[in-house]
Amino acid sequence: MLTEDAQLYIDGSFGPAARGRTAPVLAKATGQQIGTYALGEQEDVDRAVAAARAAQAGWAALAAPDRSALLLKFAAVLQDNYEELLAQSMRETGGVRAKAEDEVGTAIRQLAISAVQATENAGDILPPYKAGKLSLSRAVPLGVIGLITPWNYPMNLAMRAVAPALAFGNTVVLKPAELTPVIGGHVLAKAVHEAGFPPGVFNVVTGDGEAAGWPLATHPGLDLMDFTGSREIGVRIAEATAGSLRQIRLELGGSNAFVVLDDADLELAASCAMIASLEFQGQTCISASRHIVLREVADAYVDALTKRADALTVGDPFADGTDLGPLISEKQRDRVHKQIVEPSVRMGARVVSGGTYDGLFYRPTVLVDVTPQMPAFSQEIFGPVIPVTVVDSEREAVELVNGYPMLMNSVFSADLMRGMRVAEQLRAGEVHVNDAHARHGAENQMPGFTRRQWIGLQRTPLSLPEWAARTR
Repeated sequence: MLTEDAQLYIDGSFGPAARGRTAPVLAKATGQQIGTYALGEQEDVDRAVAAARAAQAGWAALAAPDRSALLLKFAAVLQDNYEELLAQSMRETGGVRAKAEDEVGTAIRQLAISAVQATENAGDILPPYKAGKLSLSRAVPLGVIGLITPWNYPMNLAMRAVAPALAFGNTVVLKPAELTPVIGGHVLAKAVHEAGFPPGVFNVVTGDGEAAGWPLATHPGLDLMDFTGSREIGVRIAEATAGSLRQIRLELGGSNAFVVLDDADLELAASCAMIASLEFQGQTCISASRHIVLREVADAYVDALTKRADALTVGDPFADGTDLGPLISEKQRDRVHKQIVEPSVRMGARVVSGGTYDGLFYRPTVLVDVTPQMPAFSQEIFGPVIPVTVVDSEREAVELVNGYPMLMNSVFSADLMRGMRVAEQLRAGEVHVNDAHARHGAENQMPGFTRRQWIGLQRTPLSLPEWAARTR
């Protein structure tokens, strides 16, 4: 399915960028070049958006069962190439096999879900405003969707928008992250092409952020711009598109919190912390950046964290027994170490485990004596660091949690009613009680582009991935 050189995919055809420029695709664990990708620019984006616009009306007019059938073919092509896609994800992202299985499997599952949704409901019958009237609503596509995705979970973070957008008659122009252009874009284009989608319905323009991403983010030919990435870039997009009133959907980073109350099961909390802060080397927007712990249990919690962090193996994701792979780039490693860990230590934090690296392989790190003034508390870390801040009361914990933007939090308490009460006070999109992030199974909230709060309860520690469960 894969090719050595990843080209642009526009209007149903693969080809080079207009200016013919390319860049290398690197395996993150070894630094070796494994291919090249095309560096698209403004003219390529213009051509892709024009193709999507020309195709949109015909795609929307296609009967829902026919669109659904094409989505299922799309999913089948990915499933047929499952092992190859896992290996490509591991090479490009540096994640271990379990992470790749989650990424590729979720992407395929999202296509199946959207294929069903496309044929389930075309609208609603509404209560009429007066007798004798009939009031109907129907779901209609927005039009052309621009999509910019990040490098951490490139396939499934693309698919959560691509699948529902296509299901309901929209066409798409995707710009994947330059660090993961194949698994995040080219393989999806190959699958769409093999599945037989009409030209222009799905387009992929690879390239860097300023030359390809920014022209897409601000393109006047879009009906919706969907961006997942840093808060800084998200704010720039919002400001640039405000004058046109074009719809945008942003999922940005945040400093997520992991609250451990004084009656918590510390063994469960510490095991879940391995997932919340260290899964995929902590490089997700839902990773826990702040561990806020009641003083009565702080020492025991840190001991439990340290024991588990020390037991983890960092290395090549293809090697047996590896728990954590490399960070995505030298830039990311230097940000974690030189902008987060070292400045926090100079301000009084202490490293009790980790804090060292070999190339891109960064040891899982436990920091204590962290205060709100330190970057380890106030910034999104995006690395394998667990900063612990001690508080004296439940109220203080809630106040510290709510002082920062965030996406997903966790609360640990033996008293589920207490845990629910605290969870309801935390201003995050999702809050989990006695559980790590992303273990709730509510996979299909994104397509509606709605904001809701999910409060989930831990049912069994067996929901933990194998490598984290081993440290229990």
